Amino acid sequence: MIAKDSLRESSSEYAQGGIAAALSDDDEVALHEQDTLIAGDGLCDPIAVSTLVEEGPAAIQQLIEWGAEFDREGSRLMFAREGAHSRSRVLHAHGDSTGQEIARTLYRKAASLPGVEFRSFAAMTDLIVASDGSVAGAVGWEEASGTRTEIRARAVLLATGGLGRVFRETTNPDVATGDGVAAAYRAGAEIADIEFVQFHPTALYIPGAPRFLLSEALRGEGAHLINAAGERFMARYHVLEELAPRDVVSRAIVTELRRTEAEHVWLDLTHLDAAHIRARFPRIHATCLGYGVDLGAQPVPIHPAAHYSMGGVRTDLDGRSSIPGLYAAGEVACTGVHGANRLASNSLLEGVVFGARAGRVMREYQPAAANAGEMLEETFPEISESAVRSLTWDHCGILRSGDGLREALSALDVKTRRLEANYELRNMHTVAVLIARCALARRESRGAHYRVDNPEKRPEFQKHSVVSRAGDVEFR
Repeated sequence: MIAKDSLRESSSEYAQGGIAAALSDDDEVALHEQDTLIAGDGLCDPIAVSTLVEEGPAAIQQLIEWGAEFDREGSRLMFAREGAHSRSRVLHAHGDSTGQEIARTLYRKAASLPGVEFRSFAAMTDLIVASDGSVAGAVGWEEASGTRTEIRARAVLLATGGLGRVFRETTNPDVATGDGVAAAYRAGAEIADIEFVQFHPTALYIPGAPRFLLSEALRGEGAHLINAAGERFMARYHVLEELAPRDVVSRAIVTELRRTEAEHVWLDLTHLDAAHIRARFPRIHATCLGYGVDLGAQPVPIHPAAHYSMGGVRTDLDGRSSIPGLYAAGEVACTGVHGANRLASNSLLEGVVFGARAGRVMREYQPAAANAGEMLEETFPEISESAVRSLTWDHCGILRSGDGLREALSALDVKTRRLEANYELRNMHTVAVLIARCALARRESRGAHYRVDNPEKRPEFQKHSVVSRAGDVEFR
């Protein structure tokens, strides 16, 4: 296992909201399945969703057996309700550190196995592709020595996480630059539904501070969204108000900001018990306090930010990509579970369920023939990172249009060079182009993808977008 930063630095490490599974007495797998399908807005793969929710409870139980400590009331697991869930089915760990606890548990388990080797600060820059098109390993960039290293393997699993850093405003850590999607695309793999990017509605908005995620669970506890005039406004946009799906809440906030000409709105918890909020969300409370905001005493300035990619490397239910020897799991993969809009707290569950499935299958994989493979030729775009991030935020963000997407593609159509080896910039550029291309091709609004010039869903686009180096965007 190689990691571009420390082994602890990942989006999972910062996942606050929780992990969803139908384990409570008043819940059913069928209800979890139904909620997931509704959130996906017509694009979920029903078989993938069924696999997720049916295997989820056993996956949670295995994590507990391996030492994961989820929050409890006495001896009973404690379940929370989040947006678009019909039941309280979301488990948390240490209040708002669920991803960190799961990552700790998995690392400890993996480290106990004799066949697992860890290598930190060794970013994957490309895949090694054999003459028959199969993957024969990966190329790592060793930060300490400044050299490229070939890692030969009969199978490779991409678990590189998300692509949020492609956008100017994001809750994602610095490492989330779309590396897996970009490398897989260059190697010839199919990328699916990459236009569907979820924007979390509530990120801390303080000049000079990172866009720290303020969990949806805060609204689940009763937090209100208010505008500059101190008015609750979500009732104008959705019957579920603050608990509406994330894409609805994000668009409502952007619309409200344009209407009021304000820079941000506010998340208000001052009507809730301050001691309970401190105990329930210790990490969020401490972080906000560090930036001068006391959750229990004053509203928090917030703004939507890029948060999660529903699309990615197109895989089957066992993590296989479209090219032999390459597998993907977690946010980098597109299993079809999330459709056009991920249901809250399904992401950690997807990583656990489908990561295990991929691991079991790739362990048995044997290449058709022994083939050394070659490293891909390297080229780097002549554009700055800030330019890429601004283009995607302005034209591929919460509200999109055909003209804006074409403008982004024109600006991203830059020359390449073989000078400065900025691998992250190269990957961000590749992913930005893919998002813009697929968003332009999808001439409708569905889930997290909203076109102001095509505001309605269209039945001819109730299909998955698929793109590869071999040709144009297809809908299947």
